Amino acid sequence: MALLVQKYGGTSVGTIERIEAVAERVGRSRDQGHDVVVVVSAMSGETNRLIGLASQIMEEPTPREMDVLLSTGEQVTIALLSMALQKRGLEARSYTGSQVRILTDNAHTKARIQSIDEANMRGDLEKGRVVVVAGFQGVDELGNITTLGRGGSDTTAVALAAALKADECQIYTDVDGVYTTDPRVVDSARRLKRITFEEMIEMASLGSKVLQIRSVEFAGKYNVPLRVLSSFGEGEGTLITLDDEGDMEQPVVSGIAFNRDEAKLTISGVPDTPGCALRILKPVSDANVEVDMIVQNVGVDNRTDFTFTVHRNDYKRARAILEQVASDLSAREVSGDSRIAKVSIVGVGMRSHAGVATRMFESLSNEGINIQMISTSEIKISVVIDEKYLELAVRALHSAFELHQQDDGEA
Repeated sequence: MALLVQKYGGTSVGTIERIEAVAERVGRSRDQGHDVVVVVSAMSGETNRLIGLASQIMEEPTPREMDVLLSTGEQVTIALLSMALQKRGLEARSYTGSQVRILTDNAHTKARIQSIDEANMRGDLEKGRVVVVAGFQGVDELGNITTLGRGGSDTTAVALAAALKADECQIYTDVDGVYTTDPRVVDSARRLKRITFEEMIEMASLGSKVLQIRSVEFAGKYNVPLRVLSSFGEGEGTLITLDDEGDMEQPVVSGIAFNRDEAKLTISGVPDTPGCALRILKPVSDANVEVDMIVQNVGVDNRTDFTFTVHRNDYKRARAILEQVASDLSAREVSGDSRIAKVSIVGVGMRSHAGVATRMFESLSNEGINIQMISTSEIKISVVIDEKYLELAVRALHSAFELHQQDDGEA
C-alpha cells in the first residue's frame, strides 16, 4: 500500500462527466489499497471567467482581491469531486488551502509556499478518507488568501507530497507522459519511461510545456518522485526522479525542446570597456524584460557587438530601450530579428560523452541550417536558428541522436 498524491488539471475536471471520471480513477487507486490525496485545479475556463468578471469592475483590481476571487474556482471543484467520491461509497473530505494551512508569503498572485500543516490530512488518511485539496492557493500569516501563480496546482501537489512523504506525486494531464520531443512535429517521438529532475527542469525551461518548471524544481529539492500520466487513458506515464547512478547506459540525449517565442536584438559598435554590458542590460532588466541567451563578439578597435535574446512579446519594448542605450553609448546601430527560434538537446549522458556538439552541428549543417547563437550547460546545448527551419531542425536532430529507437528508457 502506498500514499499517493494525485493532481488533476482544469481539462481533467472541466465538466461534471470528467469529474465523475476522476472519481472513478481515484476509486480504483483506493481499491488497490492506496491512500490518496487529490489536488485539483479550477474547472477548465473558470479562471478566465473570473478574471473577466473582475475586468468588468475595474481595469487593475488589487492583487489581494484577485486572490480572493480566483481561489473560488478550486473551491467549486473540491466540493464537486468530494460529492462524486461520496456517491461511490468513498468517504472524502475537501480542504481549501487555508483549511489545510498551506502557509505562504504575502506576495499576492505569485506567493511562495513556506510550510504546510499536514496534521488534519494525516488524521483523515488514518480514518480511510480520501483528502481533496484545492490547488493554487494558500494563506499568509495574517490569514489573507494567496494564490501561487502559474503552475500553482502542480506546485501544491508536489509540496503536499513532500510534507506527507508520499511514495509518489502523480500529475494527471492531457498527455500520457514526457516525450523525446513534440509528437506533433516528429511522428516517431517516443514516450520516456524515466527522466531525471535535471533533464525535466531543462526541458521545461527550454520550451517543453508538459510541466511547469517551478513544480519540478520543488520535487527535485525534496526528492519527490513525480509521474506524468494521462487523465483520459491508462498507462504508466513518465517517472521523473533523481539520476540513477547505477544506469551504465544513460542515453547521451534524452530529448529535444524548442521555443518559437524568441526574438534577437543586436547593438553594434559599443565601447569594448568594463561595465558596458551592464549599461546595456540594466535598463532592459529594469523594464522587467527577461534576457535569455547573450553573445558578445571579440572587440576590434575598442568596439564590439552585443547580442541577446528576449521573449517575442517583449521585442518592441526591448528594442525601444536599446535605441536609447545606443544613443547614450554612441553605438553604431541597433538591429533585430523577431523570427528566430531556439532548439535544444538535453541529456545527463552528455556529461560523459564527447562529440555531442559536433554531432549536433553536423546534423544542422547537413540540412543547410545556419546557427546564429549557441548556449551550453553540462546537460544541454541550445542554438538559435531562423524560425522557418525549426521543424526541420528538430526532425534532423531527433534522427541524428536516434531518439526514435526504443530502449529501456523509453516506452
